[in-house]
Amino acid sequence: MKEANSGTRPAPSEVPSRDHLRFHRPHQHLATAFGNDRFARMAERFARAFGTPIFLGTQTLIVAIWIGVNAVGFTNFDVYPFILLNLAFSLQAAYAAPLILLAQTRQAGRDTAHAHADAEHREALAIANEQRQEIAAQNAAQLMELLRRNTELTELTHRLTERVETLTIELHEKLVQKNV
Repeated sequence: MKEANSGTRPAPSEVPSRDHLRFHRPHQHLATAFGNDRFARMAERFARAFGTPIFLGTQTLIVAIWIGVNAVGFTNFDVYPFILLNLAFSLQAAYAAPLILLAQTRQAGRDTAHAHADAEHREALAIANEQRQEIAAQNAAQLMELLRRNTELTELTHRLTERVETLTIELHEKLVQKNV
């Protein structure tokens, strides 16, 4: 026989699971301007990587080695004025800017969907709060009516008790007069 858990927390299997994403789920069907395909996801990864300290440090190290190797004369594949290095930077900039814009556009779409979901959530909370306030007002009115009726019944009981006492006294006096 299973005992009731009075005052204890329910077992984890008894606790209903909470869906914390329930207000965002209706917006899952919204695709961003560039979709959720592999290219768009890779573009976002590249855009995120371009702004990291590791990327900037690695790029600086590669450029320093490139210039050092060519300036000292270990190799002469890109001698001063480093035209190949300039071409590499131009190519990187030509791809980096659109990838960053693509990532920003995708993020803006997600932000818009989240803002819309948050607005719906706040609206649902406001409606629920108004309903709770209406229920509380109805309960207060019911309690006031019950209190008024209780007061009337108490007064009626008091009057009836006084009337019974008066009748008892009168009956007692009549019985005493009759026996005398």
